[in-house]
Amino acid sequence: MSAAFVAGQSDRFCADPERSYTLPAHYSYQPEIYAREMEAIFSRTWQYVGHAERVRHAGSYVVTQVANESLVILRGSDGTLRAFYNVCAHRGHRLLRDSGNIESIVCPYHAWSYHLDGRLRHARNSDRVAGFDPDAICLKQVQVEEFLSFVFVNLDPDATSLKRQTGELDQQVREYAPRLGELTLAHRRGYEIEANWKNIIENYSECYHCPKSHPGFTEQVVDIDSYRIEVRDAYHWHHSRAKPPEQGAYGFDPAASDHAQEFSSWYLWPNLAIEVYPGGCLNLFHVVPVGPERSVQYIEWYFYDAQCTAEQKEIIDYLHRTVRIEDQTICESVQRGLHSRAYQQGRLVVDPQRSAASEHGVHHFQRLVWRALHEAPVQS
Repeated sequence: MSAAFVAGQSDRFCADPERSYTLPAHYSYQPEIYAREMEAIFSRTWQYVGHAERVRHAGSYVVTQVANESLVILRGSDGTLRAFYNVCAHRGHRLLRDSGNIESIVCPYHAWSYHLDGRLRHARNSDRVAGFDPDAICLKQVQVEEFLSFVFVNLDPDATSLKRQTGELDQQVREYAPRLGELTLAHRRGYEIEANWKNIIENYSECYHCPKSHPGFTEQVVDIDSYRIEVRDAYHWHHSRAKPPEQGAYGFDPAASDHAQEFSSWYLWPNLAIEVYPGGCLNLFHVVPVGPERSVQYIEWYFYDAQCTAEQKEIIDYLHRTVRIEDQTICESVQRGLHSRAYQQGRLVVDPQRSAASEHGVHHFQRLVWRALHEAPVQS
């Protein structure tokens, strides 16, 4: 590791959130750190692909990108969900694009074909090749897991299952969204943000900024006095009471579920959040890094019907106009400020009560980053 990477790496960032400063600014723009993150974080963590409905039927597949690797996730004829590197074992050509349904995987270069379980099915002219063993050739698999009715992949073959890593998360989310398996994707929007991916997650990990930066959210959606963030090992949980429908930004049925009059969201390491808004509307917040200072933030809304109702459109439009656009402006401004010679590290505001004005969620996230990059605990 170069001196540029190591220089200033600890400074005043420490294990105690109440005494800690942030990670140094260069962690959010230095290309070498970004490259290290692709290997140490994104190649070793569970990455979101989409709802399991996309690969529900035999032969259905979807192609995704993780840490500069193209992957194919598909449902086999035996009903098993598998994931493979999207590369032909012959000469390395990409096999599939986008999504669809197939009976076998056929390489568009030399027409080598594979069964849906990854075994070589046919390689033209190979029967004339000395020592060619078709049984020794197959597509290389990647770990795949269905969790909360969503699909995740992990390039690390030794990674612990996501369900095991996250403990009570499954139960918590299902309490707020008990019919997860019945949901369908109704709306998806991408936001191109000129900011490092960590900058966006850090902004998501606190509501200290909410009263000033999101007045609509705090005045018309959540009761900020009851807002709390609870830290777990691999995630943290935001929750609060909601403003009554008659005082809120949009209408909803307060009797729709046991938690209809609450807001709850779960940030899941490293780059995903699951949100349930008052009324029971569920969406996913997925941040995809595309460069040291560029990211795409995808917002997906899930309902019981792919056709949004007028009320659902109202919720989506309201949060787009307020929280999403407001956060994009914030994160891009911070990204520019991190380059200033006047800024190196900032003092985190963390109180013993872990109130709504506390940044312990930011510290939790940054400590996970530190551990992943340095493979050692931070200083005490």
